[in-house]
Amino acid sequence: HVQLVESGGGSVQAGGSLRLSCAASGFTYNSYCLGWFRQAPGKEREGVATIAADGTISYGHSVKGRFTISKDKNNNTLNLQIDSLKPEDTGMYYCAADPGPTYGISCEFSDWGQGTQVTVS
Repeated sequence: HVQLVESGGGSVQAGGSLRLSCAASGFTYNSYCLGWFRQAPGKEREGVATIAADGTISYGHSVKGRFTISKDKNNNTLNLQIDSLKPEDTGMYYCAADPGPTYGISCEFSDWGQGTQVTVS
């Protein structure tokens, strides 16, 4: 079980920026996956950006070019830089992990944070 705590959400006008952070702890293995997901009320949860065990980064089509996922050098903080926010980006953003061991690009996200709200108007 991995502990994930998101922060950095808030309310911002369209065109603005936010930087979300996820403090992660409790990893047993060095090979694991981390990612950001989001969900708007009444809509399906969607993947925003993920980092696989081999370092492969994947972005959802709707956010590619505006969102940037990264990990701190100590690998215990996951970040999501969000630029050029749009109203349709509004939703609850969740940090998630596959605690591993994982290999290649395969991830099965099982551990989730409480989420942080992003509201764009």
